[in-house]
Amino acid sequence: MSICTAPTYKLDKLNNLFIELTAKNCNQRCNVCYIDFPIGKAAKDFISIDLIRDALEDTTNEELYCIYLTGGEPMTHPDFNSILRLCLKRCNVCICTNSSFLNEKKIRFLRKVEDEGATQIFFKLSLAHFDEIESDKVKYRGHFRQTISSLKILSRYNFNSVLSIQNFYNLSEQVLHDNLQRIFLENNIINTDIQINVSHPYSENEEDILIAKKTDCMWGRTLTKNGVYTCPFLANDYRGRMGNSFKDYSKTVTAETDFCITCAKNKDWMFAIG
Repeated sequence: MSICTAPTYKLDKLNNLFIELTAKNCNQRCNVCYIDFPIGKAAKDFISIDLIRDALEDTTNEELYCIYLTGGEPMTHPDFNSILRLCLKRCNVCICTNSSFLNEKKIRFLRKVEDEGATQIFFKLSLAHFDEIESDKVKYRGHFRQTISSLKILSRYNFNSVLSIQNFYNLSEQVLHDNLQRIFLENNIINTDIQINVSHPYSENEEDILIAKKTDCMWGRTLTKNGVYTCPFLANDYRGRMGNSFKDYSKTVTAETDFCITCAKNKDWMFAIG
């Protein structure tokens, strides 16, 4: 997409605050992850809790609906529990995770944390297919079983979950929904509704498309240790930089990247929950 023809999107309301707890630290390596992880030793690039506290103070007058803890893998952050509690004092929190940390002990602890206040914890997990082998080809070996196991435990503790399907296989949404519902029943995941969001990845063969009606940059911004950015896709990318902090940041975005095409082609948000 060329800069001269790229559409612009204006922030309507700051309802969604994405906080990148770490850009390069993750305990897994999904085959199609958009993050360029280091080949060698994992980077220790965790955001400070003080920076998060400042951002929450700077957005006091904003009507935040949900704070999203993202990464890398957000649960690798050494101060994850403290950050979660801090954010829950403000509004609902969604943990965007690869699910590998969501065992029975951790989920039971998170249930106690949510019960401490009036706000909710959501979980956003992902798959690429309803078939274990096909999904693991896109993710990593064992990811499918881990995700289904986590959904089962989350359901037992009455947590609300969002399952993001990265539709690399170009399957119909009805086929995906029907087969996933079958898998939920087979695994006794019945205590809570699971919202299924299907996204369609960008293809290099696609032409530029029409202006989107609903994108994450219209309703949210991303905080990283390096400043404020358009969305999680463009976190720490100069093309998505909106400012140093929430004291003074841009409300207008020029959608000039391939990631912007991905967002525009999808009918709903890529990162926020509906």
